[in-house]
Amino acid sequence: MRIESFSEEPAGAPLRSLHLLYHEVKEGGGDYCYVIDSEEFKRHVEMFAQLRAASCFNVWPEVTFDDGHLSDFELALPVLLAHGLSARFFITVGWTGKRPGYMGWRELRSLHQCGQSIGAHGWSHTLLTSCSQEDLDRELSGARLELEDKLGTQVDTMSLPGGRYDQRVLAACRRAGYSRIYTSLPRTEPAPFGLMVGRLNVRTDMKLEWIRSALRPGSRVLLALERQYRLKAAAKRLLGDSIYERIWTLLTGKETDGHNDGGGGK
Repeated sequence: MRIESFSEEPAGAPLRSLHLLYHEVKEGGGDYCYVIDSEEFKRHVEMFAQLRAASCFNVWPEVTFDDGHLSDFELALPVLLAHGLSARFFITVGWTGKRPGYMGWRELRSLHQCGQSIGAHGWSHTLLTSCSQEDLDRELSGARLELEDKLGTQVDTMSLPGGRYDQRVLAACRRAGYSRIYTSLPRTEPAPFGLMVGRLNVRTDMKLEWIRSALRPGSRVLLALERQYRLKAAAKRLLGDSIYERIWTLLTGKETDGHNDGGGGK
């Protein structure tokens, strides 16, 4: 694959990172918009590895996963290891070892031992903005402590289910011991990262060349996505989560089951 020059910013411009958010990887893909075909994922990772090895680009690709799908271990991990990449896996802790199609503690320990990073994605994937204080404690502190106990490592990163947050949720995240919070706002981040880290939520229709264009400095497609995201965020605030979920179900054909956006901030 030919590597294009990504040095469109002035020399000496600070390196920025684009965190890419994946959910489920499947052989042959799937009907749901956040399921990525395993061969397409391989092409993405190959490009990321080549871009990281290049000396003339300004946007560093980072890979993250939400939810804890078993396919992330069985299909995505071997691809990452084959190309010398590590990713951050955000886990819905209450589903671990209990929900079909999701990883168990054996897989999570193997991820950790392979040098992958583990973060929390709540306990039950409940939208945190709708939680009582007691529920927030379980979703945040409970999830972190369970991961730390089972994996024997510090867990201080959190991915927000559905991308939903407000000031009360952010304050609760900090009290629960999280030093970095990952959102689904599609933007690049300058180094060093702050408390909030945006991510590009990768959909089935985002093929290799589209991803490549998003990794260009000042990407117009990324700016357009950020504008769309902010419009959707305003619609969520205006309509409320319940009405917005029903509209989402009609548009995607995906039944609402409390996690149908996979954390992607639909």
